[in-house]
Amino acid sequence: MRLSGITQESFVDGPGVRFVIFTQGCPHKCPNCHNPDSWKKNAGKEFSTRQIVRLLKKQKNTRRGVTFSGGEPFLQSAELLEVAKEAREIDMDVVTYTGFTYEQLLEEGDEDTKALLDASDILIDGKYLHECRDIALPFRGSTNQRVIDVKESRKCGRVVLWSA
Repeated sequence: MRLSGITQESFVDGPGVRFVIFTQGCPHKCPNCHNPDSWKKNAGKEFSTRQIVRLLKKQKNTRRGVTFSGGEPFLQSAELLEVAKEAREIDMDVVTYTGFTYEQLLEEGDEDTKALLDASDILIDGKYLHECRDIALPFRGSTNQRVIDVKESRKCGRVVLWSA
């Protein structure tokens, strides 16, 4: 998989201390994006799923979970699904960011997209909109973005927002 970076200790990309994987490639190209270096699909550095899993396992006792951020994680959903499965095996939760909406992922996504969505505990959806910027929001940058409890949403058949 192609990544723009890895952060082994984050407090802002989901609940608790987290391991964060920044994917490479993004079709959204949101104006004022905090990570425009991630837009080009073929930039960044190549990592195998095995390398990422090895790094995760080293963190298993000190990290609550793993976060997939952008670029656009759903462009590499098959690879990230494998990482998510391994994270679950070591009792880590999964947070996934996307510029797509939850509804778009359900309606337009392929099997791997839907499987990665199902493997996520929390989904932060929607493009970053600078005109809706609010730096006081937990885990997101603009008011249009939602923090979704994926398991409850799938169970109820409608979007259920996550609460701590």
